Amino acid sequence: MAGGDGLSRREFAKTVAGAAAAGGLAMFAPQRIFAAPGRKVFKVGLIGCGGRGNGALDQHVNAARILNDALGLGIEIQVAGTADWYKEKAERTGAKYGAKADACFGGADAYKKLLATDIDIVLMATPPTFRPLHFEKAIEAGKHVFMEKPVAVDPVGCRRVIAAGEAAKKKELMVIAGTQRRHQKGYIDTQAAVAEGALGRILGGSVSWCGGHLGARTPFETVDASALAGGWVNWVEMSGDHIVEQHVHNIDIMNWFLGTHPERALGFGYRARRPAGNQYDFFSIDFQFPGGVRIHSMCRQINGCGGGVGEHLVCEKGVTRCGGGLTPTASPVPAEIPQQGSGHLQEHINMLYYLVKGKIINEAHNVATSTATAVMGRIAAYTGREVLWRDMMEDPRANPEIYNLQLKPAAEEFETGITAFPKDGVVAIPGVAVGEKQPPRPGRAKKA
Repeated sequence: MAGGDGLSRREFAKTVAGAAAAGGLAMFAPQRIFAAPGRKVFKVGLIGCGGRGNGALDQHVNAARILNDALGLGIEIQVAGTADWYKEKAERTGAKYGAKADACFGGADAYKKLLATDIDIVLMATPPTFRPLHFEKAIEAGKHVFMEKPVAVDPVGCRRVIAAGEAAKKKELMVIAGTQRRHQKGYIDTQAAVAEGALGRILGGSVSWCGGHLGARTPFETVDASALAGGWVNWVEMSGDHIVEQHVHNIDIMNWFLGTHPERALGFGYRARRPAGNQYDFFSIDFQFPGGVRIHSMCRQINGCGGGVGEHLVCEKGVTRCGGGLTPTASPVPAEIPQQGSGHLQEHINMLYYLVKGKIINEAHNVATSTATAVMGRIAAYTGREVLWRDMMEDPRANPEIYNLQLKPAAEEFETGITAFPKDGVVAIPGVAVGEKQPPRPGRAKKA
């Protein structure tokens, strides 16, 4: 576990109510409230005290202030504990918010110690490889969860998150994900308008995240648990590669607007400039959705190249960039919810607002499905083969090597002992079994 320093599967909704549900803002059910009327105290803990973790905690505290100022909700946030691979980071973050030193934990099992306390809400901003394990344990412990995206690095992890999300529903626990575009009013209203048919059927489009280099500037001299935990953004085993860790935002919009996930993926990518770790520099993936709709996914992390982050969907009656410009019959967003700052802040405003109002939102399935879509694209590029959703997420017999794919070291190994480490500079080569085992052709199980 380390501090995060890096930045639904439903049928297509046909009504505004359906659109709101797809956005995750109308999935209401009875929810408990933690304090007497007029004062709502939430004890909050943070797992992962890096840049993103500190940012999330600051936004959570700020969200309470915004809601109190605007609506007089009487929310009190008490930062009751922290956890990180590095104990000093946990203590430093905890001290900023008045957490007791003995409630700031370090080491691979720090998350267990935090979850054993009486916190009500846990924020998770560790490297993605830890998310399935930590999410499972948080739900078992009865905590409301905010978890950063992505939520896994492989098919096994994605399915674990979906299962834990179902368990959270039964316990009436809030689950908010860091796919912040789903909490931005412009995206929500535009998705609702498209779902109503404002532009007719979606015919195709593209999504992209192309920017500069992220990660180490020189090779790793030693690859050990600390190098993986502290330098996680360089390793596919820790981050899922940047198509998963970063580009999942745009892929999530693609799935949300189409109301489902792709059936198959085919594409390519490679490593041209990256000096350390084992990730690719670029990916180009063709995602095919039901009805023959195709979306091109493009992402790159190379300095000195053209950039661009966003979504572009072509419909029967026009085009949309998804983030605004269309107005539905009725906005799914309650008018009284303050709309302030970025989506990073808004997701915490929404979380606390609905907790106080006695409503529940569960975004686990949405974010796990979008994470799995990105993983499917990565496997397609790494292997050079077409990858089917059915093989990866639904049918364990069709292609066991894809269905059972779990990158190593897995999260549990950081506690029990890592037996094999990835090699710096050794990357997957399409057509060659390096990095990930190359699966047989989609739909064809290997003979026993």
